Amino acid sequence: MPRTALYSVDKILNQAIDIFLEHSFHGAIMDEIIARTEFNRRGFYLEFGSKQAFLYRVLEHYLDTQLTPIVKELEGHHGLSAVHTFFALYISLIHQRGCLLVNSVCELGRQDPKIREMGRHYLDRLQLDFIGCLEKAQRQGELPKHVNIESAALQLTSCVQGFAANAVVAESEEEMRIATAALLAPLQGL
Repeated sequence: MPRTALYSVDKILNQAIDIFLEHSFHGAIMDEIIARTEFNRRGFYLEFGSKQAFLYRVLEHYLDTQLTPIVKELEGHHGLSAVHTFFALYISLIHQRGCLLVNSVCELGRQDPKIREMGRHYLDRLQLDFIGCLEKAQRQGELPKHVNIESAALQLTSCVQGFAANAVVAESEEEMRIATAALLAPLQGL
């Protein structure tokens, strides 16, 4: 009869998010990962196989528990209010930390097809959700008819990536909220 694990994989994955946000993949050393997650080295390799496989699990967990709930704000396609809500929640998540997925894509995306695919899938989903929100905003008269929805959605998606980098150095969340307002105002014809 197999023994029951004495650890919580979710707890370990949550702790690892902080480690990878602080140090990046290459900067995170196994000794610190083992110490901070209170996992033993043998158990770590039995559970995850390698540091790379561990990162994949951490990224999947980060997507499921932190990014997806924020993106779901857009899925109802509730117009510009959903876009504003998305940015407010995203800014709160990434302020002074950055976004683990965007960081990983920047660090490893060129040489790691799995991370590149995870990033591409997330950004494609985000762009499609922005398109849905902007189309509804246009139908409701919140957005002028001349706005090119696809271009605007691409711009918003690109800004999400830029916000992830800016969040690390921004003095306050207010800076990023001002940037969001400046980003959305021209779309609304303000």
